[in-house]
Amino acid sequence: MSFCSFSRGEVFKDHFKSGLYACAKCDHALFSSRSKYDHSTPWPAFTETVREDSVAKHQERPGAFKVLCGKCGNGLGHEFVNDGPSKGKSRF
Repeated sequence: MSFCSFSRGEVFKDHFKSGLYACAKCDHALFSSRSKYDHSTPWPAFTETVREDSVAKHQERPGAFKVLCGKCGNGLGHEFVNDGPSKGKSRF
């Protein structure tokens, strides 16, 4: 499954089948369905990446990081620290 290509609309927000979510540009593995959870935003939400090098990120402001594909640099959105489904979890 690849996502973060918004030209066709967000099709994976309510998608909860088992599998991996990959970069729409290069197919690099980003997130596992095991870390996906239902959230009120219009985009899919995850608590962690598949591997440490799945994404690259840089701080945009306190508690918020810009997130890019770790392989090709495709823009993926943000990580919001301590905004996940439980205390201490991030929301990607």
